[in-house]
Amino acid sequence: MNPPQVPPPSAPLTSAATLHLVCGKIGSGKSTLTQRLASAPNTVRISEDDWLSRLYPNDIHVLADYVRYAGRLRDAMSGHIESLLRNGVSVVLDFPANTVATRAWARGLYERAGAAHALHLLDVPDEVCKARLRARNAAGDHPFETSDAEFEQISRHFVPPTADEGFNVIRHG
Repeated sequence: MNPPQVPPPSAPLTSAATLHLVCGKIGSGKSTLTQRLASAPNTVRISEDDWLSRLYPNDIHVLADYVRYAGRLRDAMSGHIESLLRNGVSVVLDFPANTVATRAWARGLYERAGAAHALHLLDVPDEVCKARLRARNAAGDHPFETSDAEFEQISRHFVPPTADEGFNVIRHG
């Protein structure tokens, strides 16, 4: 049996679906935005935090742990996400598209599926993000807590998208 044919990266759109990506520092409101985007018809939201907290409970303690497990999750989910897109289901990825490498992974998903995309860039001041994180930590309803020091460490890896990357960017203030 031959494997299904996947359109090459330069293929025209063959799906009515859209892959929504989010880019913004931790605490910028990515999950809140993805919940709103996922309310559209024929749209599903896939949350990295939900999956990581269920698959790797008590295993993520430092940034290196997150990088390792998030990479495994991306590898495991890629085919599923592409299948949803090919079948006309829009996907809202609540995965931070905060590095060139992560955005390249996401680009491969929508290009191979022949789907459209939108990269939602959340431009929120650091102090607002930190205040939101403190409130989230105090509420205790998020699977991961983040300190101000961890915010600084994680934010050092944040790379906003550039025009050279060729994404359809939608800015959110």
